[in-house]
Amino acid sequence: MVFDRQGKFVNGLKREDFELRIDGKPKPIEFFEKITAGSVSEESQLAAARGSSNRANPSNPAGPVPLDRGRPVFFYIDDLHLDLTGLTTTRKLVARFIDKEMGQNDEAAIASASGQIGFLQQLTDNKTVLHAALERLKLRPYSVRDFTHPAMTEYQALLVANYDRDITGYFIDATMRENPGITRDTAEAMVNSRAGSLLQQAGYVTGNTLSGLEGLIRSANKLPGRKLVFFISGGFFLDYRNSDSLQRLQRITSAAARSGVVIYSMDARGLVASLTDASSDSQFDPGGRLQRAAGSEISASQDSLNALAHDTGGKAIFNTNSMEPGLGRALKETSTYYLLAWKPEHETQKASRFRRLEVKVVGKPELTVQVRRGFFDVEPEPPLAKAKKTKEPDTRNKPAEKSPEKSSESELRKAMLTPYPKRDIPISLNLSYFNTVAKGPMLWVAMQMPNEFFTFVPAEGRQTAVASVAGTVFNDRGMAGAGFDNKIAMDAPSIEAARQGQELTYGYSVYLQPGLYQVRVGARDEKTGRSGSAYGWIEIPNLGSGELALSSLLVGVRPQPTISNASAATVNIPDTAEFSITHNFPTNGYLRFLVFVYNASLAPADSKPDVALQVQIVRDDQPVVTTVLKKVSTDGLPDFVRIAYAAEVPLAKLPSGRYLLKVSVVDRVSKRSASQQTRFDID
Repeated sequence: MVFDRQGKFVNGLKREDFELRIDGKPKPIEFFEKITAGSVSEESQLAAARGSSNRANPSNPAGPVPLDRGRPVFFYIDDLHLDLTGLTTTRKLVARFIDKEMGQNDEAAIASASGQIGFLQQLTDNKTVLHAALERLKLRPYSVRDFTHPAMTEYQALLVANYDRDITGYFIDATMRENPGITRDTAEAMVNSRAGSLLQQAGYVTGNTLSGLEGLIRSANKLPGRKLVFFISGGFFLDYRNSDSLQRLQRITSAAARSGVVIYSMDARGLVASLTDASSDSQFDPGGRLQRAAGSEISASQDSLNALAHDTGGKAIFNTNSMEPGLGRALKETSTYYLLAWKPEHETQKASRFRRLEVKVVGKPELTVQVRRGFFDVEPEPPLAKAKKTKEPDTRNKPAEKSPEKSSESELRKAMLTPYPKRDIPISLNLSYFNTVAKGPMLWVAMQMPNEFFTFVPAEGRQTAVASVAGTVFNDRGMAGAGFDNKIAMDAPSIEAARQGQELTYGYSVYLQPGLYQVRVGARDEKTGRSGSAYGWIEIPNLGSGELALSSLLVGVRPQPTISNASAATVNIPDTAEFSITHNFPTNGYLRFLVFVYNASLAPADSKPDVALQVQIVRDDQPVVTTVLKKVSTDGLPDFVRIAYAAEVPLAKLPSGRYLLKVSVVDRVSKRSASQQTRFDID
């Protein structure tokens, strides 16, 4: 990214305007392009820069490309180094992003260093899930102390380890006063031992923070396009002399380069003058040695945050009590960038050396270039991986190999447990809930896959294929519940008929208690072993509370108009063949939807409900269709347990893109409202 002195992105630059150096040596720029983050073309542009064939061979089946894809945004919250004030500030900041800044097609994830968010630590566009994840962030007090007098802080221990004469001398003198008769050498050894013990405590906590960040960045490599990570912390210290902190930072920087990650570091402490703990005892320091050392404590605690941001092409947002503007600027700054690629030398591709990267705009020193600062030629193994390496395993007692059926099931389950859905077989997943009078809330799971991703082989004069499908329902704690696992045989008179026939569709229903659930489904081609997966979230409300609620929206499309809207007592839930699973519609169609209203209040005058409904279609967070509030007819209904409403909207005037259908209901009797929404694409 290139910015002028006012912080504005500089457009119109060309390949020849840039100079690229690796370890100080100039390199020719082999590929150059300006990219908009989250655009449809971003993935193919990145593939072209890497020399991938995806762009050159668009006919290769890779599944449908989503329109208006949006951007992935990660919040990595270092709750191991946050005090109560910092945690409160962080929660408000992220909540505001979810409600105000998050785009219609964006996805976000909230992760924490402690792991306390658990199963909800996933990338999603579901704001209910994100708010639930944020609610799980609780205070985890951080304190590195011992019981020796005078108290030594972590920063003071770091200065002792780095042979700071003022701080070391102060604690030697204090130790000799506390222990009359010991020699200065003995006191110095005691001080060094204290410092080492404190740094060991701190190093363990800080190591967990950095390991979690590295894991998040490496897992993001599976996602297309550029990723933005907000690293929010209360600051921490790195012991470069007695730990592998420098190597950790280099690994994170290199992993970010390979995963397309930019880090923006944010100090949740805001504007602070000193890190001195007001609750601690004051120390006798007539020479002012402690005070002199404390002057650099804040900046030292920010060094690692600054390095991670600077070295990955991001920025550090420090010393402000209002981080919202900084977050907004970061989202805007990273929305457009220049992509430069070079060809590495052959001999460097086998080395495990950290390379320094420099980019500047020739002849324009007033411009600021934000770029990642380095990478490894070959990723070094983390210390834990090296430690786990052993000799060749003893295969004398090796268990028998799994049967083909067990192996197939294992591979399918493996595809369903990856952090991000596997796309080798593209799966459209649709989750809907409805309340039944007899058994309560019912979840309907529907999945659909193109036939072309399954291998048909000749058998008895026809073409046949076998697909395995599976699915599991998880609660918000990650506990697995109901699920399915089946094999489906498909046949067709010819290959052409198989490819042009109906797509493979599978449905599954289950009755559940109110709550937040994730459904993970997978499909596998039994001939090639190719597999895919899809994940979806759904919240089933507690209708027993009496609150106004809507069912899920069932949507479909028809080519010719037959109705404009309707309400009836005998509207049944249609099967999946009548409504769309993919939510991909043509521009000349009519979008039709069905929804049920629950817990409508009855008017005292006539004991009937009085509810009105409004429909909106939204693109890029802007409504493009808004209907007037329309009263829902209840004439002829035997009861008002559920009130069905169906309507349709013409799509002819809407351009191709990704849209949001939002249906809102107002109960005029109880003065309450509820809404439901779903996404769809116009091709």
